[in-house]
Formats: sequence, C-alpha cells, structure tokens
Amino acid sequence: MHPPPDPDSMPTPAPNSTDRPLRLDLESLSGLYRSGAARPADVAGEVLARIAARGDDHVWITLRPAADLLGDAAELTRRWPDPDTRPPLYGVPFAVKDNVDVAGLPTTAACPAYSHVPERGAPLVERLLAAGALLVGKTNLDQFATGLSGTRSPYGACESPLLPGLISGGSSSGSAVAVAADLVSFAIGTDTAGSGRVPAALTGTVGVKPSRGLVSTLGVVPACASLDCPSLFARSAADGLAVLSVIAAFEPADPWSRELPAPGPVPPVAYPLRIGVPRAPEFFGDTAAEAAFAEAAGRLTGLGHRIVPVDLDPFLAAGRLLYEGPWLAERLAAVGDFGDPQPRRGPPGHPEGAVRRRRAQRAVDAFEGLHRPARAGRGDPAGRGPSMDVLAASRPWPHHLHRRGDARKPDRAQRGPRPLHHTSPTSSTWPGSPYPPGRRPPAARTASPSLGPAGSDTLLAGLGAASTA
Repeated sequence: MHPPPDPDSMPTPAPNSTDRPLRLDLESLSGLYRSGAARPADVAGEVLARIAARGDDHVWITLRPAADLLGDAAELTRRWPDPDTRPPLYGVPFAVKDNVDVAGLPTTAACPAYSHVPERGAPLVERLLAAGALLVGKTNLDQFATGLSGTRSPYGACESPLLPGLISGGSSSGSAVAVAADLVSFAIGTDTAGSGRVPAALTGTVGVKPSRGLVSTLGVVPACASLDCPSLFARSAADGLAVLSVIAAFEPADPWSRELPAPGPVPPVAYPLRIGVPRAPEFFGDTAAEAAFAEAAGRLTGLGHRIVPVDLDPFLAAGRLLYEGPWLAERLAAVGDFGDPQPRRGPPGHPEGAVRRRRAQRAVDAFEGLHRPARAGRGDPAGRGPSMDVLAASRPWPHHLHRRGDARKPDRAQRGPRPLHHTSPTSSTWPGSPYPPGRRPPAARTASPSLGPAGSDTLLAGLGAASTA
C-alpha cells in the first residue's frame, strides 16, 4: 500500500481563473481544457494535493506514484494538442475498486494474502485509459466485496464525507468516498447485492449499476459470477452516463457479456412512467427515511408519473437467496481453493464460515434459486405484462456509525436486514441507480434508488436527472 503523497512534494496546481476550488465534473474539466485554462498535469497535481491533505483516510489501497500520474498527464497533452480530436474522457481523473484488475498494479480484493499483479487490465479499465482518463489509484473495499458497511477491510474503514462518523457503506467504500470527497471525477466499483448502490446513498453520490452484461466482468475478482456487475460513482447522472457509454461493450470472451442497447446522452423523460413503489415499505423505525421517501414519491408524481403500489414479497424472497441460499455456494466457487478451511485471513466479521457451509448445497437448490428471480422479474403474475416501468425503492438506514480506531469491528448495520432490504431483491433482475435529492446528511441515508428492466439504463438516468433537478 502506498502512503498518501507528501504535500510538500506536490506540484503547485494551476490557479483557477475564478479563484474557486477546481471542479472535477466532466463539463467543467472539458471547458478548462478547451480554453487552455488548465492542462491534465495541473488537474493531476490538484488531485494529489487533495489526497495528501486528507491524510490516511482509508480510501486507497494502492496509489500510483505521483511521477507516474503526472507523466501520464503530460503525455495526454503531447498526444492530443487539438481540442477537437481529444477522446471523451481526456484528462479526467478516476479510481478503481481493488477487486478490478489494472495492469501492473496489485489486485488484493482487500485481502493481502490474495494479492497478485495482473499483466493485463480489465477491459473496462483499458477502455477508460484509451478514452483519455487518468488513473489515480485503487480503492478500499469490504474484503472480497462481501459486505455493505465499508468496515470489513484490514486496510481500515472509510468515513462518509457527509457526516462525521457516518459509515461509507460498502462494499465499494473507497470508490464512493473518492468521488464524494472530490478526489476524482468518477470511480469504478462493483455491485452484486448493493455494493454500489448502498455506498452511493451513504455518500451523496450518483451510483450507477448497469444492466448485467452491459459492462464486461472480465478482470473482476468474482463474488457471485452469474450476478456480478461493474458499477460506477459519479457527480451527476450526465457524468455517470458519459462514463457508462465508454465502458459498455460486448466482450466475446466474457460468458456473461450481453449485447444490450448502448447508453446515450441523458434524455428528457417525455412520457408518463408507471413508477412502482413498495405497497408496504419497511423503514425499520427510521422516520427520516420514511418522510424522505414520501417526498421523493411526491416529486415523481409532480413530474407527471403514476405511482403504482407493488408487492415486493417475490423480490424479497429472491433477494434472500444471495445470503441464505445457493448463491453462497457460487461465492465459494469464485475463490476456489483459496476458500478452503485455513487460518482466518479476513477481518473480524467476514462471513467466510457461512460461505464454506454452503458446500453441501444440492443441485436442486441451485436450480430453484435460478428460477425464483426470473419469476419475480416478470411483474404481473397473471402474465399480462409488467405492472410498472421503473421501481422506486426505499433505503432505510438508522444511525449505525463506526468508531475511528475500531474500524475492523463490524458495525451493527451489517448484521441486520437493513442494508440488504431493497438492494439485493433486485440484484438478480434489474439495473439501478440511487439519485440522492441532496448532499445534506439525511439524504445520504434516504436516497431513493430507481430500478428498471435490463436495457433501461438511459431511461433511468433521465428519470434520475429530472427528479433531482
């Protein structure tokens, strides 16, 4: 693990012409580069200075050496002097969750004993680099992407920038915080049962879980291979969709890759949608979450959409299979011999024992598990077609905070049903994106994810952009 860069060794960032902090959203960076007000090396220097100023915040597992990052930034300037020929992510700084391969950098999955250095990067990372993006480093996570609190890592626990002591959520904890703390423009995560949507909600960022198969999982350490999905964190729906348009591609070598509609620019949602909401939402006593969800539903109605009460029981039953059913055996298969009984390698609270117990799963259990989410995703049980276009789920999360200095102790939120309640039920069926109504602390706990059928990524982005305008 590389320590944060020394502030005294950082290059002096280029002054902003407005004397305001440098904004890292894609539109602002594009304007600075096109006008000549900044170069990629200036932005890289500012990013390094911000990382150094935060100190050991547990966001990073591996930071690239400053000289390498600045050298790549200078090469971008030399390679594309003409603004009209520059690639779409020219000079945009980003981070990658450390269960996604980057050529020449260690992949640890937050387990030092698992660490290895791949020769080739994941296709999604290679596509980002080819599009001109600047890789800053690899981020912390709940070990092997198994956890939703962000506290299950031997590299420490991240803290949400929204509220002192608030957990970041996981498992893509470092990626979410890197964006929320203005250290990078976007970050790559993964999402199998909420690992992208939960930390997005808790950090006030826009999280995007694409349709499964739209973005290749080659080069991603599998958690549950048939359900795994690369995800991303961004500053806006527009930024998220712009990044998704770069990494979305059919990969013939990936058995889980699918040819799906390519995402386009954020569209206006010009027709009324049927927005499904839970008929009996569960907030676990969190009255702030309940009020915020009612407010979000009211905004959707105000935009002209129709609210449709939906029975979530089939989805909830399907979601429980991820942690109580045969998919636990698939998690074990993902790590192979590394998961065999041995001295504990994970931090306290890592559910490796539960995974190992699933060696006894029967084949019939596996097939029953495959069939149940397929039935849940059909919508109308009478077969008359789906009863909704989009599902707006609630996100309850009472105050479960970790204490600094006790970061390796799992917090109570991870041991209860709360973080899984409305994320894992749709993990095996639909893509989704949380769009928090604001960056105030309550919004971090009550962001309302929008979820839709496979291929509806652009539609979801348009709905999220309109509902948070």
